[in-house]
Amino acid sequence: MSADPIYLDFNATTPIDPEVIEAMLPYLRDHFGNPSSGHVYGARAKMALETAREQVADLIHAEADEIVFTGSGTEANNITILGTACANERKERMLHSAIEHPSVANPCRFLTFKGWSVSTLPVDSHGIVALDAAMDRLKGGAVLLSVMHANNETGAIQPIRELSELAHAQGVLMHSDAAQSLGKLPIDVKKLQVDALTLVGHKLYAPKSVGALYIRRGAPIAPINFGGGQERGVRPGTENVALIAGFGKACSLAQERLENDAQRILRLKKRLWSKLQNGVPGIALNSPPDRCLPNSLNVSFPGVTGSAILRGSPTVAASTGSACHEGAESPSSVLTAMGLDRERALGAVRLSLGRTTSESDVDTASEALIAAWKRLSA
Repeated sequence: MSADPIYLDFNATTPIDPEVIEAMLPYLRDHFGNPSSGHVYGARAKMALETAREQVADLIHAEADEIVFTGSGTEANNITILGTACANERKERMLHSAIEHPSVANPCRFLTFKGWSVSTLPVDSHGIVALDAAMDRLKGGAVLLSVMHANNETGAIQPIRELSELAHAQGVLMHSDAAQSLGKLPIDVKKLQVDALTLVGHKLYAPKSVGALYIRRGAPIAPINFGGGQERGVRPGTENVALIAGFGKACSLAQERLENDAQRILRLKKRLWSKLQNGVPGIALNSPPDRCLPNSLNVSFPGVTGSAILRGSPTVAASTGSACHEGAESPSSVLTAMGLDRERALGAVRLSLGRTTSESDVDTASEALIAAWKRLSA
């Protein structure tokens, strides 16, 4: 039986931490109560829910009552964008960056069919939002500006505090999708000055189908779903206590491990990049050299496509930024927004490291990728 490939796709999803599984098990086996029920079974579930809420809030320096649990980051983004629109009677304008996840871009696009206008903010060659462009667009009026904290493909870290200051100066709400940065970077919502922040469990060694939305007290975000009033009425429906307990535990672990994990993983990333540079003449770095997540490395292999590289190195599990439509590849919209030409964008591979990545993994993976490139370019 062959061994599993080396996993370098932690920006896509992470394995569940064993301690997170242990935190979930009591609410899968024994404590099955509905947290809205008034008896002891409900009280146990409610206590787990509120403990997790505090754990999530502590990681981002928020108050517990500012945390709303959701089923995913996609749902949190939709609640923010559509809920902000619902809270405004006048149809105005939404702003988002050119590199946002579809769960931000598509709800904004939906609003255009309802009479709203949407503008996108350009990014520079490092994939970072240009502050002068943001200032110019914000002067034209808007209800909400949404810019992700860190990009999922390149790892580029955005100037969220500066953008928040520009937005608030024009009376615009600020939202950031922190799916990729949670647990990798220190996050303080007060320092970032955001009005809403999207959080995701499965990027943080917690299970899939659980996330959270930080909503600053008083921020005008209306419900887009209606039901029994759970989660302050913003996200009604009986909460999934087991998954939420796991997410809370993952946040607690991240708070303990963040600095050490980041330093170790950054060293491994630098080792990986050094080996690829030495083995592949002309390889190009697409991630910013400085403002970048410690675990993210996006590179373009010269003369070949990233998908061909990954097919040629089956011992490595990673991703490209391209999409395939009816057999034809199209380059990543993130990379093209950065100004990369089609050939370089199609040659891109995203390598994202994580808590379980070892030095041996990095060495073996780099050798496999280099060997694949040499075969393909011969």
